[in-house]
Amino acid sequence: MKRKINLLPFLIIAILFIFLNGYILTGLAVVISSNILVPVFWSIVFALTVSIIIAIRRMRKNGVDRFFTIASHAFLILFVAELIFAVFLLLGDIYRFFLGMATNFAPEGFHWVGRNSNWITFSLIMFALTVLMFIYGITRGKYAYRVIKHTLYFDDLPKAFDGFTLTQISDVHAGSFTKPNLVQKGIDLINAQKSDLFVFTGDLVNNSAEEIKPYINHFSQIKAPCGQFSVLGNHDYGDYIKWPSENDKTKNLQQLKDYHAEIGFKLLLDEHIEIHKNGEKIILAGVENWGVGFGERGDLQKALINTKNDDFKILLSHDPTHWEAQVKQNPSKIQLTLAGHTHGMQFGIEALGIKWSPVKYRYKHWAGLKTEYGRYLNINRGFGFIGFSGRIGIWPEITVIELKRKTT
Repeated sequence: MKRKINLLPFLIIAILFIFLNGYILTGLAVVISSNILVPVFWSIVFALTVSIIIAIRRMRKNGVDRFFTIASHAFLILFVAELIFAVFLLLGDIYRFFLGMATNFAPEGFHWVGRNSNWITFSLIMFALTVLMFIYGITRGKYAYRVIKHTLYFDDLPKAFDGFTLTQISDVHAGSFTKPNLVQKGIDLINAQKSDLFVFTGDLVNNSAEEIKPYINHFSQIKAPCGQFSVLGNHDYGDYIKWPSENDKTKNLQQLKDYHAEIGFKLLLDEHIEIHKNGEKIILAGVENWGVGFGERGDLQKALINTKNDDFKILLSHDPTHWEAQVKQNPSKIQLTLAGHTHGMQFGIEALGIKWSPVKYRYKHWAGLKTEYGRYLNINRGFGFIGFSGRIGIWPEITVIELKRKTT
């Protein structure tokens, strides 16, 4: 499956970017009187706009290369920081408008109140703080691993599995890593959980199987008594770059599967295994990637062949849209589904009771636990990163889930 890139949304963003900068320039002119302000300002804006358009066009052929990373990050940081500046500038303009309206009651009538240079300076400070926030996210935030723990209760959990624990990570995207020593800290944190089972829910690489090769020794350290299991994600199939031939693409996928085995991950490709304990069992199933808009490859029914409706089942499925479409109301009850894919967009707020990320406008449920029809879905926020080489507010996640049997 070759995924086409629609340039129209990016062109619209570029046009809005130019209009945004026109407004910002009117604010900067209040505190900067230099004659070179306008030409320098627009030269930077034009260069960044052209660079991001070129980077996006190149991405289909070269993937997320260094040029794309630099251009997209420069554009993103400036765009968001300018939005913050513009918001404060607009608040000041609204205040000036109402202050001018108040003069309607004065003998001289309405007049515009000039912009306050101190307010412009404050807006510039907020601009600078936003840039610093992005710098932290790029240098530190993307490796700031968090352990998030959940205890889930089931009335049909086999007694032998009461207290059973599993650790989940997702979306490694090994091709984005640049600091093996910090990745190792994440691996150590995974092993420190001492869970009974380890699962990985897809996207080991960005595009090419070779991306994981430098990190095989890192991820092969992950061990759990009941085994390590994995599934494929949408990026694992190599759909986002151009291959010399379909045969090369096929070989790449097979190489990636071989690397899973070398690491010690048992890939579940539309299949299941049984985990036994004290004469009882649970089912662990895994499907190939199935996601709305990202390839509907997985075959859930095939993965559940020879299982019973009343078996306790855990499903690994990379894309959470699969749960919405096929899992949550499946006639064969799947008590717990583990997914990833969204990354929480690597940007958002999860503090003081606030949970927000721009990704919510694409996925209604984008991180953490959700339950419907007596079934659970957990969406891991991702271990790695892609596109934006950082994380702000949505930190890399190691999920630990304890299964408990409900008592009456």
